[in-house]
Amino acid sequence: MLASISHNGQSYKIDLSKPLDISISLRGDHKNPVAWYLKHPEISPVKDGDFIGKVREGASVNFNNIWFNPHAHTTHTECVGHISEEFHSIQQHLKTFFFKAKFISVEPEKRGQDQVITEDLLKKKMGDPDYEAIIIRSLPNYIGKISKQHSHSNWPYLEEAAATLLREKGIKHLLIDQPSVDKEKDEGKLLAHKAFWNHPKNTRFDATITELIYVPNKFEDGDYFLNLQPASFENDAAPCKPVLYKIID
Repeated sequence: MLASISHNGQSYKIDLSKPLDISISLRGDHKNPVAWYLKHPEISPVKDGDFIGKVREGASVNFNNIWFNPHAHTTHTECVGHISEEFHSIQQHLKTFFFKAKFISVEPEKRGQDQVITEDLLKKKMGDPDYEAIIIRSLPNYIGKISKQHSHSNWPYLEEAAATLLREKGIKHLLIDQPSVDKEKDEGKLLAHKAFWNHPKNTRFDATITELIYVPNKFEDGDYFLNLQPASFENDAAPCKPVLYKIID
């Protein structure tokens, strides 16, 4: 199903029948990715007296409770409420859901024990942005990311200057295949988060960060349209299923 989209006065075509899903599914076992030192999610039937919410156990429906943390367990989109004293929810601040996007693959620079996505690396890949969103796939890329135990792994992260560059180039929506755009153990500085949102100086309330995506190797770098729709949670972050659509020449 072809659709025509207008962006900044230019018309683009995409095929809505060919979505490219870059989310990680939530599952209730040890194969689920985990960060921030939590245990894996749990999906289990409701139990109330003799009632067990499972058809195999005699119930008429499957009726599960789900325990998880969006920041630690699944692809999630967050707003500045993640780092602000004041309450801000993703539901309140993300009001449009379709954006022109650039997808890039970046091999982080090694600095001692760290792997850093630098300002210079992004400059080489970004060009002159006519897009609102950027998707960053860190290299090397491997299928194990969908079940990785990230805690204590010192994952790749964005330096402050790289996040500042994205803000100054007008990028509103940042997506990355790591649990955080910041270093795992940074003493709570959160330099990349603060630089991207420009918080607290002149906070960009309509800007979002999406973490724990997974982009298969078969997806090529280039221009896409992004459908970004977090679940309707009144929380700083919500599970999300970002979907890309390739632009048809």
